[in-house]
Amino acid sequence: MSIPTLVGITAKTVTSQRLTTRVLFSGSDNGTPVLFVHGNISSATWWEETMVALPKGYHAIAPDQRGYGEADPAKKIDATRGLGDLADDLAALLDTLNIQKAHLVGHSMGGSVVWRFMTDYADRLLSVTQVAPGSPYGFGCTKDIAGTPCNAEFAGSGAGLINPEFARLLTAGERGTGSMFAPRNALRNLVFKAPFIPAREEEILSATLSTHMGQQDYPGDAVPASAWPHLAPGVLGVNNALSPKYNQEVHKLYTMPPKPKVLWIRGAQDLTVSDTAAADVGRLGSLGLIPGWPGMDIFPPQPMLAQTRDVLQKYAAAGGAYQEMVIGDCGHTPYLEKPTEFNTAFHAHIGD
Repeated sequence: MSIPTLVGITAKTVTSQRLTTRVLFSGSDNGTPVLFVHGNISSATWWEETMVALPKGYHAIAPDQRGYGEADPAKKIDATRGLGDLADDLAALLDTLNIQKAHLVGHSMGGSVVWRFMTDYADRLLSVTQVAPGSPYGFGCTKDIAGTPCNAEFAGSGAGLINPEFARLLTAGERGTGSMFAPRNALRNLVFKAPFIPAREEEILSATLSTHMGQQDYPGDAVPASAWPHLAPGVLGVNNALSPKYNQEVHKLYTMPPKPKVLWIRGAQDLTVSDTAAADVGRLGSLGLIPGWPGMDIFPPQPMLAQTRDVLQKYAAAGGAYQEMVIGDCGHTPYLEKPTEFNTAFHAHIGD
């Protein structure tokens, strides 16, 4: 199903050496490139308002990533490479478009892709904007700001984290609100800060429902584990690619030359990426919602924000530069929920 686009957005099918997918464009073809990387259970559609709001002189580009939207469904994510497949896809897209350097903008899981792109393709970056990014150490099963694993099996990360009823309703294309696990309710209650509802909620929801589903995609495959909560990451799909099992090269951010400036911008009431994230296994266990929790010493909530801040402080100490901006009364999508505040900071960052 093709999702309608805003006036000023052009959708094209682009084939790189790695992937055929839908790519959204806006602005001048000869402008400075700005590459937007969407997050989990979403697609390039989520970026449209931000793209058309760019000042003159920029060329906005937003692909549907592998595993999402109109990307080739035969192309799967090898989770054992971490976010390597998705970072390589972005580089291949830039090659196809004959773009050497771009401003890079990532949201949530897309921010996790950006961490990997920074380590592998630093020389192709004009700047980096991280919008509520995942921790550089991945999602789940780390206990401190250094990213120390909670257990050797990395149980409590990967595809096993995904609520099966949510996955079922996502697969079914559910658009209603009858279940607390319905995708629309997940967006309204966990992604956006209530009572915010985006003006294009139907298109945003359609993008969520365009996620490629199954054990090779979303949620991916999981394997049994002896450590609590007894599910460890498999080898396929983005949720497994986000496991700290496959993201163990954070140190490369400190040694990469050059080091583009980073704007880290997030909502103060973000429930998705937080030191007490709503879907964090350690938090759910501490609340008694997952039986058998081994306690705060063994499996605390992941300190996602503290981890990101510590990494960026070390990045700055190694010669980089970053700015952290927190937008009040805002959830996981500042660019949709608070576009004026977001765009003011974002435009200043890429225009500096």
